Amino acid sequence: MSRIGKQTVIVPAGTEVSLSGSTLSVKGPKGSLVRNFPGPVTIHINGSEITFTPNKEGDRSVNALWGTYASHVKNMVIGVTEAYTKKLILEGVGFKSEVAGKMLNLALGFSHPVKVEIPEGLIVTAEKNNITITGIDKELVGSFTASVRAMKKPEPYKGKGFRYNDEVIRRKQGKKAA
Repeated sequence: MSRIGKQTVIVPAGTEVSLSGSTLSVKGPKGSLVRNFPGPVTIHINGSEITFTPNKEGDRSVNALWGTYASHVKNMVIGVTEAYTKKLILEGVGFKSEVAGKMLNLALGFSHPVKVEIPEGLIVTAEKNNITITGIDKELVGSFTASVRAMKKPEPYKGKGFRYNDEVIRRKQGKKAA
């Protein structure tokens, strides 16, 4: 039994949810999202509540999909009403970040500047080595933020590199002078 799948998703006022076949579309003040939900879980829309029921009880894979579908729908509803935001902090001498059009330009201490294309649907701002990534799709915001962070992960001795806003870097002592 899925604890997350049993919960109902409440649709706030000003948000429309429609189901056609196995495709769910959610429209809200921030934008609209569409996702396909095929498989062994049925989605029911009753007014402002969305419920989920598995087609086969007791199967482990069906229970896993039950909770997964519920989480995806909940994330879609939250995303179109209030956008998701992730923040990266770039630390290090000479490290720079700036947004130019649809490109994120980074100076990360390599012999060349790093240019990253910003995906459609995301808003990226960079000021004083603080990069803010905002969008309605939680999966897209998280994957783009993780791919930018992977370009220069924080190292444990001086803490140089990208780190999340709420991330704590465990520091190591380094060499001792004899």
